[in-house]
Amino acid sequence: MDTGILILRLLVGLLVAGHGVQKVSRHLGGRGLEGGTEEFRADGFRGGVLTALAAGGGQIGSGLLLAAGLVTPLAATGVIGVMTVALTVKWPHGLWVQNDGYEYPLVLIGTAAALAATGPGAWSLDAVLGLAPYPSWWAVPALVAGSGSGLLARLVLHRTHAASSAPAGAGR
Repeated sequence: MDTGILILRLLVGLLVAGHGVQKVSRHLGGRGLEGGTEEFRADGFRGGVLTALAAGGGQIGSGLLLAAGLVTPLAATGVIGVMTVALTVKWPHGLWVQNDGYEYPLVLIGTAAALAATGPGAWSLDAVLGLAPYPSWWAVPALVAGSGSGLLARLVLHRTHAASSAPAGAGR
């Protein structure tokens, strides 16, 4: 079981962290901080560079913590938060990824919640530091806090339709 949890943590954690690296740099196929800023603006978010840095930093930090199995419930909460924002962006396109849907963020949210419930396994920094095992009920606060923070970020940072159709440079 510990091997499976390790593989899952490494896969999901490093993919989420890599996605964050793409938001803020030209590494891993990213378009740099300018590209990350442009992506958020195109998706209707205000804040520009700060929004891209916060999202990228959140993805990098939570992804690396999850991969390492360090403070796993907190790492899972971070992954759930950033992927909830992604889910809200993709929601209008439906479920399936081939239509730019929310299938992939939903899988990452579910995986992070499962890791919060199972814990990081024996091959983790949590285990080395004596922080694990965590009780399985940690999945509930991770889901509530993660999805709540993602929805709050969407509410606070997303422009209304009327504002997002304003002329370039207006209100930014």
